[in-house]
Amino acid sequence: MAKYLVETYYTCSFKVDHYLDDINETELANLEKRDDGKFEVLDVKLDTRKTKNLDPNNKTIEPKKLDIISEQSQPKIVSKENNTAFVKQINEGVGKRFSMPDRRKGYIQKATIGDHKVYLHTGEYEDGKIGEIFIDTSKEGELVKALMNNFAIAISLGLQYGVPLDEFISAYVDTKFEPSGKVHGNDRIMSASSILDYIFRELAISYQNREDLAHTPSIGGSERSEPEEENTEDQNQLLKIIKDVTSKGFVRNNYKKNLVDLSDVKISLKGKK
Repeated sequence: MAKYLVETYYTCSFKVDHYLDDINETELANLEKRDDGKFEVLDVKLDTRKTKNLDPNNKTIEPKKLDIISEQSQPKIVSKENNTAFVKQINEGVGKRFSMPDRRKGYIQKATIGDHKVYLHTGEYEDGKIGEIFIDTSKEGELVKALMNNFAIAISLGLQYGVPLDEFISAYVDTKFEPSGKVHGNDRIMSASSILDYIFRELAISYQNREDLAHTPSIGGSERSEPEEENTEDQNQLLKIIKDVTSKGFVRNNYKKNLVDLSDVKISLKGKK
């Protein structure tokens, strides 16, 4: 019994709408680089079908064109519902980077692992979500420093493209290589099996409230069991302002514990005569 391979060819035409505030050579030149356009499918047309003979006794493969039924050859107009689903699939398949703001919050944590000093720098979005890290080490060669810097860049790009911090924590916590040992300078981590183990433990504690990865109890942890007093509207507004201007990783979500009440402090602005 003869076997045939049937190949079907389609032509899909669609348009992309962009909105410009001004029409000039610069805007038109950069138009193709923009990813904020609106996709609209115009039609999907069946062009041709070809068959190939797969009979092993016949070594020659002759493509044959088949006549297309008139109904199939007509352009197929895609409805708005199908168009929306098509655009959604395109948007889900294309990753979008959420760049960091030019002026950002964050903190620097200095610690010593063995005899090696490690400086962890973080950068945050406006809502306090971490978006980048930088790693500085001492007593390391240029090759190791370059690898650590590029590793930090890779982690930062992953965070900005939407990779959850939990994925990095699961991948790098408990990794083992030198330098390792006791940690000095961090109030929540007493020891680490590697620099990466220390870094992602610190990020997990500061940004994910992962108390299971800490070696010491949280400051003010015993107060969490006590019922909290109802905050007034002014206190809630003040707390919101503090959250907007304070690094989430630096205070480790303990905004109330780190909040200083200056309502009773009076400052004299009179100059000396």
